[in-house]
Amino acid sequence: MVNDQMVNFLHHIFAFDAAHPLLFTQFYFWAFFALVYALFALIMDRVPDSLGNKKLHLRNVYLMFVSWFFYYKTSGLFLLILLFVTLSDWLIARQIHKSIIDNRESKIATAWLCLSVAIDLGFLAYFKYAYFFTDAFNDLFGTSYTIVDKIILPVGISFYIFQVISYTADVYRGRIQPVKNILDFGFYVSFFSQLVAGPIVRAEEFIPQLYKPFRLSRRAFGIAVFWIINGLAKKIIMSDFLAVNLIDRVFDNPLLFSGFENLFALFAYSLQVYADFSGYTDIAIGVAMLMGFYLPMNFNSPYKSQNPQEFWRRWHMSLGRWLKTYLYIPLGGNRSIGFGTYFWVTVIALVSASLTGWWLGIMIPYAVLIVSMVLVPRLLKDTNHLKLFYSNLNSFITQVLGGLWHGASWNFIIWGGINGIGMIVEKIWRPMNWHVRFVLTTLLTFGLCAADYTTNLPVWRLFAVWMAIIWVGTSIRYIYFLCEGAENKFTKAMSTAWAILQTFVFITFTRLFFRSSSNLDPATANEVAWATAKNMVNQIGGAWSNAIIPDFLWSYRWVVAMFVAGMVIHWLPTNWKRRYRLWFSAMPIWAIVIAVCIAIAVIYQFVTADVQPFIYFQF
Repeated sequence: MVNDQMVNFLHHIFAFDAAHPLLFTQFYFWAFFALVYALFALIMDRVPDSLGNKKLHLRNVYLMFVSWFFYYKTSGLFLLILLFVTLSDWLIARQIHKSIIDNRESKIATAWLCLSVAIDLGFLAYFKYAYFFTDAFNDLFGTSYTIVDKIILPVGISFYIFQVISYTADVYRGRIQPVKNILDFGFYVSFFSQLVAGPIVRAEEFIPQLYKPFRLSRRAFGIAVFWIINGLAKKIIMSDFLAVNLIDRVFDNPLLFSGFENLFALFAYSLQVYADFSGYTDIAIGVAMLMGFYLPMNFNSPYKSQNPQEFWRRWHMSLGRWLKTYLYIPLGGNRSIGFGTYFWVTVIALVSASLTGWWLGIMIPYAVLIVSMVLVPRLLKDTNHLKLFYSNLNSFITQVLGGLWHGASWNFIIWGGINGIGMIVEKIWRPMNWHVRFVLTTLLTFGLCAADYTTNLPVWRLFAVWMAIIWVGTSIRYIYFLCEGAENKFTKAMSTAWAILQTFVFITFTRLFFRSSSNLDPATANEVAWATAKNMVNQIGGAWSNAIIPDFLWSYRWVVAMFVAGMVIHWLPTNWKRRYRLWFSAMPIWAIVIAVCIAIAVIYQFVTADVQPFIYFQF
């Protein structure tokens, strides 16, 4: 009897259970981390510093095996994929470096790099995009191919694949030297703190830390604890509460809820996804800091952004830097366009044709675009205008592919494309004089209102209402401009607030396509996601009953209060947040312990019956 209980206990500890993965929000993870950190502290304390690099190597190897166990408990035998890409990229990077120092032709090093990228993206393409590519092929050519076996997406594959690509590319560019010991490299790829949902840590940022002695100051310890508690509070108190009590219900069946309820759920989702993802990042940063490693900041109050471009500099910053370094700049950035740009424009054209089924209507605009890519460089004599054209085209492609990175669904591509268009429109709009702004806004508002009146479609009504609100704000600022009003603190603050509000609304409506594609079976994601997005648009743009709004605000008063509180906290000045973070870290240890106990007691009250996985685990 005792032996059977012991066997069952050990099986529970060491076996993979798909229904109960090891998550930051579970007690089991923190029990696991306590044991890991106790042995880590023992290594750092008892192993003599005189051993130098051997001590660091022992630490790295220990944390690598811990990370492998963590990933096994999260994804089971998909650990083998992680081990394979670790080995292949380590070996290939060494060959790239050897080809360069042996003064061979650069084509050899380039061939090794292409092999590495092909292997890495091959795994990603199969596990993440097999259904998507099969559906697209069938739509384009009228075939009916199917995938027999059910494909399960390994947790975190998009994150660690991008990390190993950055390593090989940085070795190819000469930014870093290849890691000599495969075990050190294995730790870089698999570090459990950020393995399954980022931030995406580039090799040049993290690998030098592998060889630095462990240091944890009193203040760093306090800040690390703060980040962990802050992340847990964001995830459990805010994100999970909003999701379980409203958002998931509405997105699961939007037709059961009114237009206002759909609209509020959409805005609440913007807060939920931020609290969820940034909460994970906060925990990852805190856990890594306790072990002497520093991960890059991944969020910088993104809903304070005054335009879409600024938003993407503040949101998922590690992905943004990766896309800029390894996609946008290689495409040509704002310098030029080349084969890569032509290739991706063609692919986007084919994807659009597959999506709409209207070859002529889609291919003609893209044919014009491709021709303009040839003619515009010759017609634009102004270097600045030429750079703007290159930048807009390449940034649009980057945003579309960034959307595709998030998931295998048309909605993710639409989401990325809309964000790309928003960035382009803002960059064109910014330098316009006020006369042109007012005329264009007026014409567009009347045009959308006419489209709504003649078609009576909810989607046009949505656009017309939003454009009318923008027209009111533009008109006020235009009148102020005509009166030659001098800018003062009040008008500047109002202008900033208006820009932040517009950007938040724009980003929120793009998330309609993002959320409707999330948490879906890849085999049916396209059909379900499109139906969800269409139904929500119809509800929000349809007729509203004003009587429902007071009932909703009262019935969901705690959800509304949580949303308002979350946005207020988010919009607090950055220096205020920095002050209370430093104040917490400077408290005596006994005070930190008491604060942590109180925080855990409060957080525990919000724990839901079912464990809510982090949103970005699916990416």
